[in-house]
Amino acid sequence: MNKKITLYGYWRSSAAYRVRIGLNLKQLSYESKSVHLVRNGGEQHDPQYRDLNASALVPVLVDGDVQLNQSLTILQYLDESYLCESSPDSLLIPEQTPLRYQALAMAQDIAMEIHPLNNLRVLQYLERELSCEQEVKMGWLHHWMSQGFHALEEKLAKHRKVYGESVYSLTDSPCIVDICLVPQVYNALRFDVDMSPYPLINSIVAACNQLPAFIDAMPENQADANV
Repeated sequence: MNKKITLYGYWRSSAAYRVRIGLNLKQLSYESKSVHLVRNGGEQHDPQYRDLNASALVPVLVDGDVQLNQSLTILQYLDESYLCESSPDSLLIPEQTPLRYQALAMAQDIAMEIHPLNNLRVLQYLERELSCEQEVKMGWLHHWMSQGFHALEEKLAKHRKVYGESVYSLTDSPCIVDICLVPQVYNALRFDVDMSPYPLINSIVAACNQLPAFIDAMPENQADANV
């Protein structure tokens, strides 16, 4: 087992959540270092952490001489650098074309379109700089999440019409789409977004959340969840 990987993250960060799932699916051991995004004005702004990532965001993965931010890039790095010990053919990003690029596109739909509009720093800006009341802030969050989920539900349904049914998003085992989807749905439920219009998304998330790799990565199961 690999012993040198360090993941800087925060228990509630959905981007760090993605990387934890990826590390678990690849069966890689790693050291988790907490960067508390709220305490003391946010530890991500500390000069020592900004030396790791000048963007002051989590996660950051350090693997020997390799130091990476951006969760999707980290997942691609893990896929290209490590084989899963029990299943060497298991990949986070499907290998065959066009499925590989469909998976990357859907993952980006979540990580680049849905998530950035409801992450912590955006919500803090709405509140602190634009003086948005809680109701307005939640209206913003619900609008953009729901818009993204509607489109994703449709894309997943179309994929099934072409390629057939699957327990997971696109393939017979969880891939990068599932890795991004589960944390985003976690965020949605946390903020009381109505998920009833998305039965396909809900079924995929339910299937994923029965797997040890996803259970171990859940926010509440992280050491810094109660700190």
